[in-house]
Amino acid sequence: MALREQSEHYQHFINGEFVESTGDTRIDVEFPYNGEIWGSVPHGTKEDVDQAVNAAKKAFREWRRTTISERYDYLHSIADALDDHAEELGELETRQNGKLIREMQGQASGFGGTLRHYASLIDSDRGEVIPVNTKDEGMFNYVVHEPYGVVGAITPWNSPLLLTVGKLGAALAAGNTFVHKPSEQTPVSALRMAEIITEETNLPKGVYNVVTGHGDTGAALVDNEDVDKLAFTGSSSTGRSIAESAGRNLSPVTLELGGKSPNIMFPSAELENAVTGAVKGIFAATGQTCVAGSRVLVHEEIYDEFVDRFVDRASQIRLGDPREPETEMGPIAFDKQWEKVRKYIDIGTSEGATIAYGGDRPDDLPGDCFIEPTIFVDVDNEMTIARDEIFGPVAAVIQFSDEEEAIEIANDTRYGLAAGVWTEDMRQAQRVANQIDAGTVWINEYRTGATRAPIGGFKDSGLGREGGKEGLDEYRQEKCIYIDQTGEVANPFQLR
Repeated sequence: MALREQSEHYQHFINGEFVESTGDTRIDVEFPYNGEIWGSVPHGTKEDVDQAVNAAKKAFREWRRTTISERYDYLHSIADALDDHAEELGELETRQNGKLIREMQGQASGFGGTLRHYASLIDSDRGEVIPVNTKDEGMFNYVVHEPYGVVGAITPWNSPLLLTVGKLGAALAAGNTFVHKPSEQTPVSALRMAEIITEETNLPKGVYNVVTGHGDTGAALVDNEDVDKLAFTGSSSTGRSIAESAGRNLSPVTLELGGKSPNIMFPSAELENAVTGAVKGIFAATGQTCVAGSRVLVHEEIYDEFVDRFVDRASQIRLGDPREPETEMGPIAFDKQWEKVRKYIDIGTSEGATIAYGGDRPDDLPGDCFIEPTIFVDVDNEMTIARDEIFGPVAAVIQFSDEEEAIEIANDTRYGLAAGVWTEDMRQAQRVANQIDAGTVWINEYRTGATRAPIGGFKDSGLGREGGKEGLDEYRQEKCIYIDQTGEVANPFQLR
């Protein structure tokens, strides 16, 4: 199916069908490059959410009874369908959030692999037998994994389907059903994915549902007592609120939250690679990634040369239409986020940091959401731009004098999602990586990932893990079963 025409009217996807909202309010979907409004989705009401959750709850009764082989086949059929539409889905992602088409289509080309990964995990899964230490002979004990039930998932706007498919694949593989609330900035790709799944697979109705809307729509999903498990990717502040609400319902949560990740440059680093790693860490994806290497820690011995090269590379970054292959950095995803980034740049200068490059809106590009790649120097780790997650192309370069100080600065943050270490001394690399408080540490690389590997954060960067076997385990719970094989029940009052 070709990309939809401008101002397309979209609906919720509930119980296998597209349905109108019970409310009248709609949300415009814009192309951040030029501000074009090309679609609209409903602002979901509590009644809409309840309808979706009820459909998922009803579908769970049968879905939980599917065999591993059946779920394996369903996941493979969905994977095949998404593979066939990877180019289209990538285009939709770019048209919603303004990220580079090559990145969005690159992500889309991996959706099928993610689903097949979770299919392979359940296909090779094994139970566990536990020796029973009792005085009774013949007692047998084993552990099985069971789904929670209805999963409520809320996803962000920066990599919408990438972060959805990982949750959906693990949840369905484990035997759960799914209600998805995508970001109001990027809802269309989720609806189109639902349409593809419906048209090209036989996934039962109600197993996957999509309700669009603002934050209050997500709150209605979080507060629904029939949601048995919650999964969220987004800001730490929203994650705290979700965890608080989930706690009232005793609903387990997986939270992949924010970061203020250190990208550490030691004197032995291959300097050109290190500079490339800094550019990749903060300017790729316009800095709109939770693992962004937004704090660039540079040893005093190489500080001046590194900054010169970093500034030179930033000045060569080509801003433009994210649909064009030669573009290297697109716009900020929407105007309120642009205003947030601009505010932090002003705060940085007001607190004494110096802009070595960028900081302005280019005057030769359309729309209102572009900002130059921005490099701050003279940054102290106590400054606001070194403490807060900005979620934009703003790098804070911080000088350090030795390894101990680098580790101290790296860990002096409320976040703990990711880090980079650049050195040709592998003993130093391992030593530093082992001491950094972060869920992912890259050595001489940055912002790479693998479906088979877990990702998640320490401290304010979240709870739980996505990806790998750990990601599957987040969506299932253990049941311990005891079997008496003697045929006789011991008298509990008889002394031995």
